[in-house]
Amino acid sequence: MSKRTRKQKDLTRLAHAGREPARQHGFVNTPIYRGSTVLFPSVAALEANDQDFTYGRLGTPTVKALETAIAELEGGHRTLLTPSGLSAIATALLAFVAAGDEVLVADTVYRPTRRFCDSVLRRLGVTIIYYNPVIGGAIKDLITKKTRVVFAESPGSQTFEVQDMPAIAAAAHAAGARVILDNTWATPLYFKSFAHGADVSIQAATKYIVGHADAMLGAITTTEETTPAVAKTHEDLGLCPGPEDVYLGLRGLRSLGVRLERHQKSALELARWLAERPEVARVLHPALPSHPSHALWKRDFTGSSGLFSIVL
Repeated sequence: MSKRTRKQKDLTRLAHAGREPARQHGFVNTPIYRGSTVLFPSVAALEANDQDFTYGRLGTPTVKALETAIAELEGGHRTLLTPSGLSAIATALLAFVAAGDEVLVADTVYRPTRRFCDSVLRRLGVTIIYYNPVIGGAIKDLITKKTRVVFAESPGSQTFEVQDMPAIAAAAHAAGARVILDNTWATPLYFKSFAHGADVSIQAATKYIVGHADAMLGAITTTEETTPAVAKTHEDLGLCPGPEDVYLGLRGLRSLGVRLERHQKSALELARWLAERPEVARVLHPALPSHPSHALWKRDFTGSSGLFSIVL
């Protein structure tokens, strides 16, 4: 967790989070660290194994810089990077479930998430139950003693239903279940996962954080309570993103605020224009007053990104 205060504006965090120039000989940006082997100054240090970096797979200063920055933006305890958004989703789910458990999954999740649940988790003996994304607090009726995780994605992938995350989280927590939220669409700039009840927040950083279609990256941000399970699973799976991809994530993060603002403006202009076209039956954009979930979006989100759908 960063030492910066929660009162700092997000745009200020984007400029400064994860940067420690004093450790980089005064250079503003953390350089690309490529490497596997890390030397210890003494046998005692090796046996203690408590220095910041011990092996390349377990992290580098480049990885730490981006993880620290994302954790600040999310308002979480720790962020762990993965090689892709899907690997972040898989890792977060595997951290909390075992054979015989149940997982409630929003029926409108990202298709690869659904494929992972239907193939890998079911093969491991986990029961998957898909729920209506507009269910809200009534999700309590689907939760059983075997429910370990509620996996949400808001807005829904392609269909853009906005979920009542505080109500869903309250029901899940009352039953002792964890809430994992895919926050890729809004990013932490436009939706604060933990302030709305999530225990784990995921981003396919390939999308808006990297922002230039030239790297693959995922991010899992956790609360203090959920960090140990996710960190252990992350290490057990041997996950480590490439150093160049992480650096490109740091590069993209610095301009995220400017880019998202433009995404929002351009998408809304296009959505409003499409809504007037005779060829278009419906525009699915939660920031439009015509969207069924607009009131929830207006209550919980501070902006919208560039992705929306149309029905012809």
